[in-house]
Amino acid sequence: MEDLNTAIKFAFLIILVISPILLLNKLYKRDLKMLFISYLITSIAITFSLVLIMAWWSHFSIELLLSHYGYDSNLLTEAERLKNVTAENLDRVKTLDSSRMGIGWPLKAILFYIFYSPYLLIVYFGCYFYRKSKLSKQTNGTF
Repeated sequence: MEDLNTAIKFAFLIILVISPILLLNKLYKRDLKMLFISYLITSIAITFSLVLIMAWWSHFSIELLLSHYGYDSNLLTEAERLKNVTAENLDRVKTLDSSRMGIGWPLKAILFYIFYSPYLLIVYFGCYFYRKSKLSKQTNGTF
């Protein structure tokens, strides 16, 4: 169960890395006049929704794992919550329970996106300079 949750989180991270590159290549093929603005608007919308889904999944997967181990978060006391948890899973459940405390998943998504958003500019300028150098090599080779 934990491996599946980790695989899904890893898949979201891969999609977040690849999606701006794929989007920029699609926009280059359309030959738009305001490429940077259209790239920025669409990439922000797509990647922010992906970050929100990833943050929600992270929160939901912890709840799912806790219920899988027998933890009932709807009960009042800690002893009642841990009543159905086996002894070998007790440490793992306590670790998962303490990890879900703190800031909520929407704030985690916003903070993650603040650190992720410069990647969109890095992708744009990296592809721009790569295409520019590729075009200059092609024009220099035709002499």
